[in-house]
Amino acid sequence: MSPRPEPPPQHVCAAFGARGVQPELVDGGPAWVCGEVVLKPVTNPAEAAWIAQTLDTLKLPDLRLARPLRSTDGRWVVAGWSATRLLEGRPEPRHDEVVAVSLRLHAATAGLPRPRFVDARRDVFSLADRVAWGEEDQPLAMDRGGRLFEMLAALRRPIGLDPQVVHGDLFGNVLFHGDGPPAVIDFTPYWRPAEWAAAVVVVDSLAWGGADPGLVERWASLSYWPQVLLRALLFRLAVNAMHPRATPESLEGLQRTYHVVHPLL
Repeated sequence: MSPRPEPPPQHVCAAFGARGVQPELVDGGPAWVCGEVVLKPVTNPAEAAWIAQTLDTLKLPDLRLARPLRSTDGRWVVAGWSATRLLEGRPEPRHDEVVAVSLRLHAATAGLPRPRFVDARRDVFSLADRVAWGEEDQPLAMDRGGRLFEMLAALRRPIGLDPQVVHGDLFGNVLFHGDGPPAVIDFTPYWRPAEWAAAVVVVDSLAWGGADPGLVERWASLSYWPQVLLRALLFRLAVNAMHPRATPESLEGLQRTYHVVHPLL
């Protein structure tokens, strides 16, 4: 069992306008709610500042966005913590709607410049992303997804799509609240085609969200759909093979997804 994350210090809560509020852990962490403020620990200050500055001015018709908050002295990051405004809603298994949110969001982010920090990231998810696209080699545990990865990697073909800034982890990070617009939280930037981000939602929904197999066919009109689905599945297989907390259940979900996706390849 992972140790319980440390809560934000009171001076951090106060800096973001939540003085005297007791932090409450959200779904096992790492985020904490302090009244109307959500605080998250920052591992990459440059990335956190870029996300905050970008989302602060991004226009999103028909979507809510977890807008970043400045501290009382104007900073985006205080003592290793960043903050956003708390949004109402919860994730729901509305998988097609999340794919649609992905496409609307990435129409809005299409013109953003490539973030400089993307190439320097060395976390498991960034490495797995590069491995999935054949840009880097990393050792993959064969019994945790590496064997299936090697088999599928041979099916990669060139993709004629332009990369852009995308949220690469929308599954579980779109909130629904009644009939209101969906809300996007925890923006995780990647430099990939918008179609790939939609494909990651589909793969995650099939593997761990209980989505029906028809989800794959319903979005088949997206450009290079079989190949972006393949890259998304390779990405998640590489994460599973490299992540120290990967479980047999997570691999089983990806194996089920393989049987749905494979006929398209």
